[in-house]
Amino acid sequence: MTAAATPRPAFGALRHRNFRLFLVGQFVSLSGTWMQTVAQGWLVLQLTQSAFQVGLVTTINTLPVLLFTLYGGVVADRVNKRRFLLILQSLMLLEALALALLTATGHVTVGWVMALAAVQGLLAAFEIPARQSFLVEMTGREDLMTAIALNSSTFNVTRVIGPAIAGIVIAAIGIAACFFVNAASYLAVLWMLAIMRPPFAGASGTPPGKSSFRDGWRYIMDTPEPRLLTMLTIAFSVFGFSFAPMLPVYASQVLGTGATGYGALMSGVGVGAAVAAIFVAAMGHRVQQEGRVFVFAALFGAVLIGASLAGGFGVALGLLMFAGCAWALTSILTNTLLQTKAPDELRGRVMGFYSFMVVGMAPLGALQAGWVSEHFGVRVSLALGGGVCVAAAWLAWRSARRRVLVTS
Repeated sequence: MTAAATPRPAFGALRHRNFRLFLVGQFVSLSGTWMQTVAQGWLVLQLTQSAFQVGLVTTINTLPVLLFTLYGGVVADRVNKRRFLLILQSLMLLEALALALLTATGHVTVGWVMALAAVQGLLAAFEIPARQSFLVEMTGREDLMTAIALNSSTFNVTRVIGPAIAGIVIAAIGIAACFFVNAASYLAVLWMLAIMRPPFAGASGTPPGKSSFRDGWRYIMDTPEPRLLTMLTIAFSVFGFSFAPMLPVYASQVLGTGATGYGALMSGVGVGAAVAAIFVAAMGHRVQQEGRVFVFAALFGAVLIGASLAGGFGVALGLLMFAGCAWALTSILTNTLLQTKAPDELRGRVMGFYSFMVVGMAPLGALQAGWVSEHFGVRVSLALGGGVCVAAAWLAWRSARRRVLVTS
């Protein structure tokens, strides 16, 4: 039996002190990051009244990931990851502080927001692979999957907390306060990284070899299941997950609500995603994943279509909660399937390519969603994205079923 197939206890990664510190820092920092995400979208909408500009800022923020994250993975394999993360998080703090000061002093423009979004995206292109590959060093290989699930749970729980706080703070104090809070939140993750101590359970004692994505690409393209999951992920990154940058437009133009309502919608997505992520983290390897990813993918698309037709805030909030749940289940199960199916010697490269698809392809999604919303309305954008996701899930399921019938 391989290590990937051996049952592991739920929440086993919490046995490791360094991972517990990491998780606390991530919780605080990600809460601040979600506050900035909400505030930045609302700020751009106030400055421009343009759905396309909202999507364009998101595109500029994530475009560097598309361009540099593969190289970021190479760098991560050649440096001390903890020290590298300390540097990158410090620079991210400065970026958030600059945006806060510009907004508070009334000097902020869309140009400044775009420039700082590009800086943040460039830092993220190096931070994401370094952070993800640091997980195994903190927990060791045997608790890696639990660490991934808990990290995903933290991400989605903060998706609830951050937007909810942001909506209240924007309404009560102003947009700049959200940026100041995000800058301060980086202090928590910096402190947690600084007080980590050896031993790092999964740190390799051997020098890194040459890093290349060529073998990982060949494995994905030549193996049916990873190839299907890759195609599904691309479709979702471009047409499905792009609904999130359009939520400020949806809240304002369709539901007629303000910043508080927008924050509630973002939190609704997070509630559903958090419930799904915590469920997967708790159940661990008891969850049977085969085939279910296509069901959750189709459900996500169908819920997006429903949200495009919603006429009231309550209905829209409920549908977006279900969308968040299906979104998280699809993402977590895809991630898990790719990791458990990949050979040990290719797992890092496969997951690097997966991160490239999920984060790096997001600019194209935000751009198309903004353009469709600008010209045809945000309802059409949501319906189009949901329809593509349903079609992609059905085609992937049909292909997988045909392969099973052929081999049986």
